Amino acid sequence: MAERPAGGPPAGRLPARAVIDAVADGFAELPDPVGTVVDGPDGNGPIGWDGYGEARARAREHTGEYESVVCGTGTVDGSPAVLIAFEFAFLGGSLGQRTGDRIEAAHRHAREARLPVVSLIATGGSRMQEGMRALTQLQRVARQSALTRAAGLPQIAVGRDPTTGGGWATLGAGSDVALALPGAQIAFAGSRVRPPGADPAAYGAEEKLAAGQIDRIVAPEELRGVLGRWLSLLTSPADGPAEPPRALGRGTPGAPGLPETGWEAVERARSPRRPRADAYLDAYFEIREEISGDRCGGTDPGMRCGFGRREGRTVAYAAQCGTPTLPAGFRTAARLVRLADRLGIPVLTLVDTPGAANDEAAERSGAGSAIADLFAAVAEARVPVTTLVVGEGGSGGALALAAPENTWVTPDCYFSVIAPESAAAILKRGPDRVRATADDLRLRPQDLVDLGVARGIVPS
Repeated sequence: MAERPAGGPPAGRLPARAVIDAVADGFAELPDPVGTVVDGPDGNGPIGWDGYGEARARAREHTGEYESVVCGTGTVDGSPAVLIAFEFAFLGGSLGQRTGDRIEAAHRHAREARLPVVSLIATGGSRMQEGMRALTQLQRVARQSALTRAAGLPQIAVGRDPTTGGGWATLGAGSDVALALPGAQIAFAGSRVRPPGADPAAYGAEEKLAAGQIDRIVAPEELRGVLGRWLSLLTSPADGPAEPPRALGRGTPGAPGLPETGWEAVERARSPRRPRADAYLDAYFEIREEISGDRCGGTDPGMRCGFGRREGRTVAYAAQCGTPTLPAGFRTAARLVRLADRLGIPVLTLVDTPGAANDEAAERSGAGSAIADLFAAVAEARVPVTTLVVGEGGSGGALALAAPENTWVTPDCYFSVIAPESAAAILKRGPDRVRATADDLRLRPQDLVDLGVARGIVPS
């Protein structure tokens, strides 16, 4: 999107067609659908709001548009898509009955043409001059989004300024990938209906990112490229299961050979010198884009989730980074697995955690239910899931991310029902017995293969 001129409107409030021109080529507007008549006999809409007809006429004259959304097809950096762009200057980008008609028609076309949907949102919410007729459009929009989701087509939203009310609660927060422009208002509550003294930061894109409710903030000049990469990744699934990756010299190489004892396996897995998740991901993928957060208030920097291109096709990934996994991390991984499954994209998981976080904050955030949900997401996946244990495999917090019958290990890992120190404490063994307990647990890579837990050992 072009830089905003000095003294011009904020980037989020550029006209709808200017936003479309900034991100897409070859835009073809869809025919205006024949919808339900919204005017009463006085021309003031379904509830006879005094002056509504004149307000719409002024909006048409000011914007050149007949409704608050412009819908059509275009190519975003080489990837075709259906585009839904809000015109904020038309009655605040509000959703009325004709808005719902257009959005419904856009989603129908997307399903018929097998195209992804990109929503470029700038709205203040439902159009009060149409009363409940306007509010019920949110049900229509939500249904169309659900049908498009069920059809296996991706939906990407860009929160412009502002993205509030039902537009955020349907097209925005309900999207597969949620992006936002810097400084945009992103909230259910619009600026004029918030509690007195409310912290404005809570209603902005930056705090929504920190709270795991959007995936990325994108500078206007980068939006075309970012949208193009996402569209390409989400519409080009790889065939068959992902191959277990190798670090291939990225980062510090692991120790040679296999560990002789259980404790040596533990020490190698905990060593700061072995390759970490980023080394494997960087070596495996040509490009990648990440999702962030669990969409309900949490993020975990120790869980990296996203989609990457390998040999021209897309593989999804969820990778632990060596820290105790937070409930938000498990929920983000479950979100990733389910999205990949719906789009037919195979999944790669990298296991590396001493275990699930077990402090008070984790318990209050629902650690057990978050782990259960990830177990369910992996178990229910119809796409192939491949797992490589690259470091510590600590109990259920690691197993939740592991693929049954398709887990591989590196020479620098261990996988155990419990950490040796904790096992010794439970068995009332002294500290001098921890090393022997590690042997008893049979947690070395070669033990895991012998036990049938792992399919084989992949050199790091």
